[in-house]
Amino acid sequence: MRERLFRFKQFNVSHAKCAMKVGTDGVLVGAWCDANEAKSVLDIGTGCGLIALMVAQRNSVASILAIDIEQNAIEEAAENFSNSPWSNRLKAEHADFTRFAANTQLRFDLIVSNPPFFVDSLLSPDKNRATARHTCQLSFDDLISHAAQILAPAGRLCIITPAESENAISSLADCNSLHLRRKTYVHSITGTQPKRILWCFSNEASSPIIDHITIELSRLVYSDEYIALTRDFYINM
Repeated sequence: MRERLFRFKQFNVSHAKCAMKVGTDGVLVGAWCDANEAKSVLDIGTGCGLIALMVAQRNSVASILAIDIEQNAIEEAAENFSNSPWSNRLKAEHADFTRFAANTQLRFDLIVSNPPFFVDSLLSPDKNRATARHTCQLSFDDLISHAAQILAPAGRLCIITPAESENAISSLADCNSLHLRRKTYVHSITGTQPKRILWCFSNEASSPIIDHITIELSRLVYSDEYIALTRDFYINM
């Protein structure tokens, strides 16, 4: 999906250090995730820190821990956090999520991730990009099962996945006693099949909300719903 530039109140991420381009998937889950009441947040696979920064902008009290398996990514995220207005609430840590979850005593009100995709596609020759975009380092199974273990009792897990992974994600959530809270199908353009799904799971059973969002009505003509969701983060939206 297309990249654009972003603003974060006084902090403009277009001026931040970010080796990998900021994509629409991360913006979607960062803007969509249910962050309002969270006091403790974990961003898994933070990259340059985009989602963590978006949550910090939306939630004025949460303490946010951002982890990534790539040292270069964590260095970028730490620099971006230190240059943001929310540096006292943001922490970047170099960590493998499965090891982190197995050893931490922390419990999180919100766990959010734009996880690696493309299980069956050819690996990128660039090691960092391959790690970020393929499930060779973190499978959906590992992500969901370990996240379930470190959620607070009323905690929420919010992720974005390819639409073709819908059945697998639903099954993994069931196996880990997670209940669907909300599911949003993401359509790139009007009239197309969904390319992505936004998921919100919880330990608590509830009547789930199922809805859709379309990004573009036609090329570069953005839908009102997408503008409403993301306008606080885009420049010139």
